[in-house]
Amino acid sequence: MLTSMARLPLHTLPTFRTVARLANLRAAAQELHLTHSAVSQQIRLLEEQLGFALFDRRGRRVALNTAGAALLRSVEPALDQLDDGVRAAGAAASGTEHRIRVTLLPSFAQRWLLPRLAGWRERNPHIAIELHASQQVVDLQREGFHAALRQGGGEWRGLAAERLIDSPLIALGSPNAARRLLGGDAKALADEPLLGSPKLWARWFELGGLRVRVNPVAAFNDAGLMLQAAEQDLGIALARELFAADALRDGRLVRLSPLALPDDEAYAFWLVYPPDLRDWPPLVALRSWLHEELARSQAMLR
Repeated sequence: MLTSMARLPLHTLPTFRTVARLANLRAAAQELHLTHSAVSQQIRLLEEQLGFALFDRRGRRVALNTAGAALLRSVEPALDQLDDGVRAAGAAASGTEHRIRVTLLPSFAQRWLLPRLAGWRERNPHIAIELHASQQVVDLQREGFHAALRQGGGEWRGLAAERLIDSPLIALGSPNAARRLLGGDAKALADEPLLGSPKLWARWFELGGLRVRVNPVAAFNDAGLMLQAAEQDLGIALARELFAADALRDGRLVRLSPLALPDDEAYAFWLVYPPDLRDWPPLVALRSWLHEELARSQAMLR
């Protein structure tokens, strides 16, 4: 059994962490950009040096045993700290202390953030912001991002999360649709071409006491595209009020009913970041600016 830390193959620990998380050697190899053989060899070396097995083999999958779980609990916080230190050192060496990299949903970027970036630049001329729009949940530390704007329940492993805003879903249409439906109620929308999720539409109609069999004419994986379709009078959208704020102000979209499907924990908006960056000046500036701009949007909508 290993008796000296000097003999511990430290370079194998990040690989151990990834294999433990994915429970699959081949998947870990792909994520780490290593060969399957290299990953297997590193795990074998670690186990040989420790003198005991860390995983139970189950066909192509592996599962942490009791010893492996104990090791992971001990080394994972240290590896996270090392990741944070390398990222911070890289930022200092490349002079990027005043550049903040943010990943967010395309719909959030297109419909709300981009129209307000001039205000960010005016207020923070010395902090460049780099935006990465993606439908995927990006690993912030591995991909080198400082923060994310996400929708979800507020729990992302190893990250701090601050709730920004709730935004209900409302029925929206073009000015032509509004004129056509003037004076109607929720039932009138049932005969219109609807855009979006049939489940959400069914819940929205239930708020009005209606049981409607919903068959939308189009569904979208991006709320920004759906709102563009509504603006072009292709149908009625059920979308986040926040994403429609500017279009409502400009008259490109009209709210068609007072009914609003309440937001819940699964759909709230959050600012997410590594905990060690909580007091980093660019992140502090971003947090403050977001809260102020979101408050302005809410005031305008009310």
